[in-house]
Amino acid sequence: MQHDLPVPRVTLTPLTGGNGIALTSARPGPDLAAAGWSEVEYAASGTTPARFSTRVVLRRPESAPASGTLVVEWLNVSSGADAAPDWTYLADELVRQGHAWAGISAQFNGVEGGSAVVAVEGAALQGLKGVDPDRYGGLHHPGDLHAHGIFTETARAVAALVGADQVLAIGESQSAYLLTTHVNEVHPHDRYFDGFLIHSRGDVAAPAGEAGRGIDLLAARESGVPTPIRGDLDVPVMVVQTEGDLLGRMNYLPARQPDGPLLRVWEVAGAAHADLFQIGEFEAFLGCPDPVNRGQQVYVVRAALRHLVVWARGGPAAPSATPIEVRDGAFVRDEVGNVRGGVRTPVVEAAVEVLAGDAPGASVICGLFGRTLALPEADLHRRWASPDDYRASYTAATEAAIAGGFVLAEDRAAVLAEMRAFPAR
Repeated sequence: MQHDLPVPRVTLTPLTGGNGIALTSARPGPDLAAAGWSEVEYAASGTTPARFSTRVVLRRPESAPASGTLVVEWLNVSSGADAAPDWTYLADELVRQGHAWAGISAQFNGVEGGSAVVAVEGAALQGLKGVDPDRYGGLHHPGDLHAHGIFTETARAVAALVGADQVLAIGESQSAYLLTTHVNEVHPHDRYFDGFLIHSRGDVAAPAGEAGRGIDLLAARESGVPTPIRGDLDVPVMVVQTEGDLLGRMNYLPARQPDGPLLRVWEVAGAAHADLFQIGEFEAFLGCPDPVNRGQQVYVVRAALRHLVVWARGGPAAPSATPIEVRDGAFVRDEVGNVRGGVRTPVVEAAVEVLAGDAPGASVICGLFGRTLALPEADLHRRWASPDDYRASYTAATEAAIAGGFVLAEDRAAVLAEMRAFPAR
């Protein structure tokens, strides 16, 4: 491992007062206190080379066993405020494995405020300092030119604090654009992180950024060129893409690449960029015309992290996955209407509904959340001889996904609980 390097002069000072930790989630996570975990928020202050003071939220086992792995999430600022989408997907896996998690406010907009790439109507566009000046007024972000240095140096300080011997970097959506840049342009020089999980990236890499301001990701996407992950990796990189990321707004397809010795790309059929698991009971606030995507990417992302931890410690490589089928710029679909190929979860392999990664004609936010369309009852009875037949097929698909390494055995009960109701004749 790479963590015997000197710790830089980054000071971690607990943040208190104000309204408490400003990092909410639409879906409640595990009860950390009951699991023997702590949650502490710090101001991370140092120089890289500009002076900075950002925040990091640290969740880690205290009375529970610790694995020695620290998972560092590049907090997402697409909504105009910090969010931790991968904590939402991965929390159960992190807690049960004893991996510490740190969410770092690496970008200017998260601290100082700025524009939103995607916003829900009525949501405030304020950085931490505007949301709670009593708690965060002392923070200072020098601009996204320094975001990568802030991310690495804060991660290094947190790793020293928790005694981690493995440090992995993760990020979803806008953060995945930034991590693509980090892998391609920053990691070859600092070689700090032991592995990367890049979740739902688009076709280009994020720009380097400027001093005193946040990056303009929309402008970068308009002027950028498709950017695959570099081929000369020295640590494992897992790229997890949903169906909804391949075409349309995210348009990952032009940057699609085959697996390499230290690269695995998984494309999840029937999954959207965001989904019901992420939004939870707040689905109605999106105002989407159809139910949002009810796919099972959460279980695939958890499996990807498990493989990355083992692979980065010198264990077996993660399994390869079949790409989603695309022909002439369009998805190839099965008789139900779901895409062919890709990582196939039970709700796709034993389908009783169409699980789409997009929502044509809907708002931008609804397009990112996809949609779920129920099949006519008559079609269900043509596909399945009886409710027992459907249940057997769903169970077999669950076991196949576990055997393939794309769902964890520990998630078997949760996956089976998502078996859909099947109407009797």
